[in-house]
Amino acid sequence: MNRFAMRRSAVVVALVCASFTQGCATRQQPDPFENLNREVFAFNETVDENVLQPVARGYVNVTPEPVRIGVRNFFNNLRDVWSTVNLFLQGRFGEGATAIMRVSMNTTFGLAGLIDIATPMRLERPNEDLGQTLGVWGMGPGAYIVWPFLGPSTARDSFDIPPTFAFGGSMLAEGWKAETAFTGLNLISVRAELLAAGNLVNDIALDKYAFVRDAYLQRRQNLIYNGEPPDADDEAEEPFVDESKEPEAPAAGSPGARALPAGMPEAALAAVVAGPVPAAPARASALRVELSVADPEWAFSPAFADASPQGTTTADASRVNAGEVPRPGLADLVLAR
Repeated sequence: MNRFAMRRSAVVVALVCASFTQGCATRQQPDPFENLNREVFAFNETVDENVLQPVARGYVNVTPEPVRIGVRNFFNNLRDVWSTVNLFLQGRFGEGATAIMRVSMNTTFGLAGLIDIATPMRLERPNEDLGQTLGVWGMGPGAYIVWPFLGPSTARDSFDIPPTFAFGGSMLAEGWKAETAFTGLNLISVRAELLAAGNLVNDIALDKYAFVRDAYLQRRQNLIYNGEPPDADDEAEEPFVDESKEPEAPAAGSPGARALPAGMPEAALAAVVAGPVPAAPARASALRVELSVADPEWAFSPAFADASPQGTTTADASRVNAGEVPRPGLADLVLAR
């Protein structure tokens, strides 16, 4: 079996695994393979620190900036072709026609994409792939996956790995040596552009794995909905409430069948439970007015003393705040304003 057959077999196996993991993730748990992913993430970090970052820094130090810009524009122009295809697959024909004009201008007048002349002409660069196309047509992201050497992905986005490699320059190469050179140059160019961002993540992230995972998932969701992702509250179904029905009265003996006044002494509460609530004397409102001068905001006082034989009630207002008025067992508290 030659090298190309082995690589195709590995890609097929990866896609089959991605299809099986499509239904493993949920909204509450998008990372069901977190333990395995963390191990792969640590491996990728080791490779990046010991191989990719030193090579990328050497590339930046040795290569003049105009050459680096030309290399980046060349590979971006190849990716624009794949983005244009996905725009049409998503049904965005107007934007697809604009993308065709961009690729045509950069390929012909921009020396095969080395010079980006379409952006100053307001032909913005599209950023679409097969993962976004599948998401637009309703396919869920599936489980979060960290691939060795490739980095973060999802079960859905893994289907975009083969075309991404093809439109990354490998389709222009003949033989595995030339293909490896194209792929390596593209990888180093991309990594060189992310050196500053990598240092920033290392400085601010307490858990780098969780930071990269959440940022990747949010960015992919944002790309699928073109910057306007739906809120989680909008997607949740609200319970149905029939407002046409009147609320039923509580049954006898239920906790809400009878509300008892708050602040009553135990003896008064017992009397309420045993029979009807005793009515307040007629002079309650007058007492409220007379005793309200004791406190400018709120005045608490014993409302009634022992009833006189004539049915009248008296209270010494000068002794209200001192708390010297005796409180009979059946007296209630009156809140005076």
